Amino acid sequence: MTAHPPFRKVLDGVATREQMFQLFGRHKDAPGIDPLSGTPYSAEWFEINASEYHFMLDLLPPLFMRTGMFGMSEYKAGNVTSVFFAIRIWGRERWFHGFCDLTGSRQTRWRAAIIAHETGASDSMTHAEKLEAIWNMTPVERRGIPRNADPETGWAEHHGKRTILINAGRHDAAFKLLADLSDLEIDEFLSKVRLRRS
Repeated sequence: MTAHPPFRKVLDGVATREQMFQLFGRHKDAPGIDPLSGTPYSAEWFEINASEYHFMLDLLPPLFMRTGMFGMSEYKAGNVTSVFFAIRIWGRERWFHGFCDLTGSRQTRWRAAIIAHETGASDSMTHAEKLEAIWNMTPVERRGIPRNADPETGWAEHHGKRTILINAGRHDAAFKLLADLSDLEIDEFLSKVRLRRS
């Protein structure tokens, strides 16, 4: 299994409420991963709106609450729970969600990790973070995971790997392994999302 960076941003931009709830369950159908352990979620984070932050605060009594952050009393799995942050970055209040494993000491480093990421270079996402963002922003009908692939199609060896539709809407549209996207394709995907949100 590939080693993950200590903290992983999994969505480029600000998640809508619908996207937020999709990200809460994003590993439930992943092959070869036990989502009940909480491990696939641990250290993943994304930005949300103030309304989602306050909605989640009002949903259940928090497990803990500190200035600018609270943890959900309902665990995702294992010792992993949702932690929500209100962080002022460059003079503007912003809100974030992260899956935190409460058995370790990482929860004390979350705020610093998010600030470091968000105040770095404009293209501060790692390659792995960019691929996660692309996967999460791609509509469900334009992404998939080959299962029981027919050997005749050439996809049998890629059973369980993530694919996305490239060149959607054109005659040469085709599914491609997410991991095989070129730097140019990655930049094109991310720039489309930035344009939609600007």
